[in-house]
Amino acid sequence: MPDRVSHDNPSVTTYRARLERSGGTRRPCLRLPDEVEAEGGDVVRLVLDGDERHAKVDSDAQGPLIRGAYDNRRLARTPGAGENRLVEWAESNDRKPGTSVELDEVEPGYLYGLRVPGKRAVYSVTHQPKSSLADIARQLDE
Repeated sequence: MPDRVSHDNPSVTTYRARLERSGGTRRPCLRLPDEVEAEGGDVVRLVLDGDERHAKVDSDAQGPLIRGAYDNRRLARTPGAGENRLVEWAESNDRKPGTSVELDEVEPGYLYGLRVPGKRAVYSVTHQPKSSLADIARQLDE
């Protein structure tokens, strides 16, 4: 059974982030603070109101951002094929582009939580696998 931690646990780092418009659309995207340990191309887990989703980190001239959160890793890599849960979360929490949100870094580079400022959140900590299949294949080639 995974460990559970609240957003105010000392092991969780909280950043102030902003929702912005995604390009020329009216859909919100999440602008990541520079301190967050995620790079363009990474697929991270993003918890929205207790539901763990998958999100691909993109980047533009202003830095890293998340354009959507999806039900699985495949959908996160190929957006448009599934429902964008980040848009649903923003609408259900009355968050529009230009508003602030709290981004909890539960496991750097892997697990994050998004919440409305002042709202409490508890996360089930799932740890990042030690090696990906690509890492294992590289090790076998060496």
